[in-house]
This record gives sequence, C-alpha cells and structure tokens, in this order.
Amino acid sequence: MYDSPGELLRQIRLGEDTSLELKAVRFRGERVSAPGREDLADEVAAIANTHDGVLVLGVDDKSRDILGIPLEQLETVERLIFEVCNQSITPPVIFRSFRMELPDDTGELRPLLKIEIPRSLYVHESPGGYFHRQGSSKRRMPPDVLARLFQQRSQARLIRFDEQAVPGSKLENLEEPLWRRLVRGAPGEDLSTLRKMKILTRDESGEERATVAGVLMCAAEPRRWLTGAYIQAVHYRGTRQDSNYQLDAQEITGPVDEQVRDAVSFVRKNMSVAARKDPGRIETPQLSIRAVFEAVVNAVAHRDYSIHGSKIRLFLFDDRLELYSPGPLPNTLTVESLALRQSTRNELLTSLLARCPVGDPGGELQRQFFMEKRGDGVPIILDESRRLAGREPEYRVLDDAELLLTIYAPPTFRQNR
Repeated sequence: MYDSPGELLRQIRLGEDTSLELKAVRFRGERVSAPGREDLADEVAAIANTHDGVLVLGVDDKSRDILGIPLEQLETVERLIFEVCNQSITPPVIFRSFRMELPDDTGELRPLLKIEIPRSLYVHESPGGYFHRQGSSKRRMPPDVLARLFQQRSQARLIRFDEQAVPGSKLENLEEPLWRRLVRGAPGEDLSTLRKMKILTRDESGEERATVAGVLMCAAEPRRWLTGAYIQAVHYRGTRQDSNYQLDAQEITGPVDEQVRDAVSFVRKNMSVAARKDPGRIETPQLSIRAVFEAVVNAVAHRDYSIHGSKIRLFLFDDRLELYSPGPLPNTLTVESLALRQSTRNELLTSLLARCPVGDPGGELQRQFFMEKRGDGVPIILDESRRLAGREPEYRVLDDAELLLTIYAPPTFRQNR
C-alpha cells in the first residue's frame, strides 16, 4: 500500500483518511516522548478493526510536513511499534514495517517509517477500549457496532475460518512447488484452479488474497500470518514436564504437511526401543509411529487456528506422549464419540491434505495421502496403542479450550521408570 515514495508523498499531501494516519515523532533524550504509547496503540487497533491502513511515523498530521526521524533513532521507533502491537493490544496486531525516505520542503530527504496494518481477522482491544476508524479519526465503537463486529468475525472464525482471506497476503506469498503438488487442473489454468480450490479468494475490498488454508498448505512460513501455526516439540527425561530435564526441543514450522513429517521425525529420533532375548532379540518401540502420524495429522487438520497465539504442543516423556491441540472438539463431537463419528472444523484444509501425498516408501504409515477422509484416524490410534501398549490412549478436553491426547508406552517403559 503506497509502495513507492511518489505514491506515498501524494497521499500525504492529500491528508489523512480511513487508510492513512500520520504521526510526528519527538524524543526526550534517547526515548520517544510523542506519540504516547497508549495513543499509538488506540490508533493501530482502530485501523486493524476497520480496514487495511498505513501509519506513517515522521510526518506532522496537521501541517503534513515531512519531519523525518533521526537515522540513529529508527530502530528505537521500530522497537516501540513492536512493543505496542504485541504488548498494548489484545490480541496482538500483525504489522509490516518499511524504512523510506521522503523529501521535506527544502528537498532534503528525511528518513521515516511506514507501518502497514492489514484489516484483522480478530477484534482488537487497546488501552482506551475498542476503536474503529471513521474518516481520518478513530472513534470508540458503540455497543451495537462492537457486538456486530464480534459476531461477523467470530462467525468467520468458527464457521469457515480456513476459507477466509488472509489480510496482506498475495499469490506471490505462496510457493509454486507447494501449490503445484495440489493442483490438478489443465496447464495454463493455474490461477483459475487456485480460485476454484479456494486457495485464493477475494477480500471485502475485492483484492485477491490467499485463504487461511492456502497459507497453511502453500506458504513457506505460515506463522508469518498465523502466529500460532506451528508445533512446539519437547522431549523430557522422566515423566514430568521440567525444563531441567529437557533433552531436546524444536519449533516445527513450515507448511502443515511438512510440520507433520517433522513432528513424526522428532518422535522417531527421540523415542526409545526396548530389547529382550526370547530366545532371539525382540525389539519393542516406545510408541507406534503409525499412531503418532495419525495423531499429528488430526491435530494440524482439526485444531482451531482462530485462537490467537495458540500452538500445537507435543511432549515426549519416558512413559507417554502428550499432544495438545488448540480448541475444543468441533460441533457436537464428544470424547466418547470420537472413534465413531466424523466432524471437522477445517473442511477446506482437510480437502487439501487429502490431495497431498505422504511419500511413504516403506509403507510404514499405510497412507497414500495425509487425509483419506474415511474417519479411520482415531480408530487407528486406538488400535495401534492397544496392540503395542496394551492400553488405550486418553482424550481429554481442557477448559473447553484445548484437546489433550495421551498415548502411553508399553508396560516395560512404564515399569522401569
């Protein structure tokens, strides 16, 4: 938005509007004295609650004079914006920061910061309350407007969140090798096929964007837009979650199918294998890799991506694996009915995973595609666990906000600890 210096300068001369906010930056010693942190947070949240917008720091909002920011202070101002967006606004606001130079009245180039703030998928609260932008100023949202906005955005999250346009994303943000593995259309019809598959869609302003599912499957780094779209994996020695006994840890990122592969590799690398002679050597793995694969696929496919700041957590202990997935069970599913019924929170994402080949040369996983939509994922987890460990895994819903799956190791692992 206003990508070239000339375009931005023309817009500044026209003055503030719904999409443009100008702020002069003043210092007291090494610290920013103006704008104030709370005022800045209210302005940023108002833009995110309303429409794609740009905040320009280093321009007087009344005279429209290019004042600039001292070059040595640019990093200080950038750090202030980061802290405001992540600490003063709930949930945090995603932004993009650009350093630019514009000429002042004498023609001298002055450094400034252009902050791009996309219209958010969430409703943001700042220190002053809930604001939206009307014309060139922020206004506190009346209760009826706020209620309507919450309803609109929660409906988008809960009903078809994975089909929603991701603010600020473009086709160029999707990696061609990643979407080509899903597209089966005729040559020359790639763009049309991506639209039909809902990897691309148009937002409220008519701009073409990637969908949530498109970003999750086809962006090299989905967490750039969905900050919790990754897996935190930790291997602990013993049976308790204690950082003093942490043996290995990894933040698993990338497209969600790659996350599944890497999470399974993490477990495979860290799990133990027990051996005994009877009379020949008999090896017993700590966990069924097939069960682990199905569990992680279910976690990435069915978690609630609309819960800001959440992530999948995978903890490997001596006697069990714990897998935490954000969000309660979808629709009317219960823990008791998981093995008997099918229901998904992310229809589009699961349909894309059903087109994505696993690549399982040894046949250990017994899957051709990540999702085969037969509803046999949970039964496989149950059967594999019973066969190996002699004990069913346990599903629990925690505070109606998170699903915990515990897969137990065979008795020999539990007895020796």
